[in-house]
Amino acid sequence: MATKKRKKTEIFALGNEAVVEGALLAGCNFYAGYPITPSTEIAEVMSSRLPLVKDGVFIQMEDEIASMGAIIGASLAGRKAMTATSGPGFSLMQENLGYACMTEVPLVVVNVMRGGPSTGLPTSPAQGDVQQARWGCHGDHPIIVLSASDVQECLEMTVVAFNFAEKYRTPVILLLDEITAHTREKISIPGPEDFEILARVTPAMPPEWYVSYEETMRGVPALPPLGSGYRFHVTGLTHDQNGFPTSKPDEVKALMHRQFRKIDQFFYDIQLFDEVGCEDAEVVVVAYGCVARSAELAVHMARERGVKAGLLKLRTLFPFPKTAVQALARQCKALVVPEMNMGQISREVKRVNNGLTHVITNNRVDGQIITPSEIFKNIMQA
Repeated sequence: MATKKRKKTEIFALGNEAVVEGALLAGCNFYAGYPITPSTEIAEVMSSRLPLVKDGVFIQMEDEIASMGAIIGASLAGRKAMTATSGPGFSLMQENLGYACMTEVPLVVVNVMRGGPSTGLPTSPAQGDVQQARWGCHGDHPIIVLSASDVQECLEMTVVAFNFAEKYRTPVILLLDEITAHTREKISIPGPEDFEILARVTPAMPPEWYVSYEETMRGVPALPPLGSGYRFHVTGLTHDQNGFPTSKPDEVKALMHRQFRKIDQFFYDIQLFDEVGCEDAEVVVVAYGCVARSAELAVHMARERGVKAGLLKLRTLFPFPKTAVQALARQCKALVVPEMNMGQISREVKRVNNGLTHVITNNRVDGQIITPSEIFKNIMQA
């Protein structure tokens, strides 16, 4: 018997509203945050939608430091937890974000970037927090940083962010820009059958056998909800497999290596990108966020004039998609990297390019979007 296909729901939404739809699809049932432009709509919509979800909790916190503390605690108690912020708030979150990295707490942080430093340009587009997302916390740590370039992707990448957080037991950062967050477009709300929603790995053994930071084949220890009968110690200090502080070199080294290995060995799964017209491209634009949309139009403009141009649109920024960039660098005569900052991803492109081809940067930091015409000009001059 034929199965009746569910009709997709279509809505007209802002990027920030699509983030909420994605979070709810992924099973988010705890949000703590402090509203800040240009991310505020995420908190606003969450405040009305989460109370309608079974066991859903929304808390407006006194600041971003407390917001991070709240979602760390909620996640340890078994909730799927998220917060959202913008530049200055993201800076305040860094200490607790580092704590979440050390304690391997799954959570999602959405940062709708704005110009900085300090309070900067609250209502203008920018991409100034890329390296802060990678290295804002002190110390060595792996992290997953994602991006979205349109409203549909805001929904989809939020689901991906929650899945990666649970799968790899780590904080995941989703970077948006003001244009993407405040663009209103028609999007499709997928059904549960359209997405794989991952649940946290919890212990299969009795509580007395549980080792909270045990070495495993995947490098990802199971995490039971606090209060479920499993006792474990949580500390920001470097710890042994039982979670207690240690400074023994072999235990310190084992912890650090396992935390990096659980991300490194799954690069193929985590590094997401789209290629447009790259098969025969002689000039490739590497872009992310709203700039990728300008870049796609610029590539079409160049193709119409007989120039073999292509676009590599990054959806994962870190771990950086080194293999994809290097493969294109070997085939083309130039990589063009437009960004609304002073060159935070172009530094990564140059690092992995390592002399393979010519890298052209196109930076803008005046609170204005990079237009297709600007990128087209760089393609034609390459």
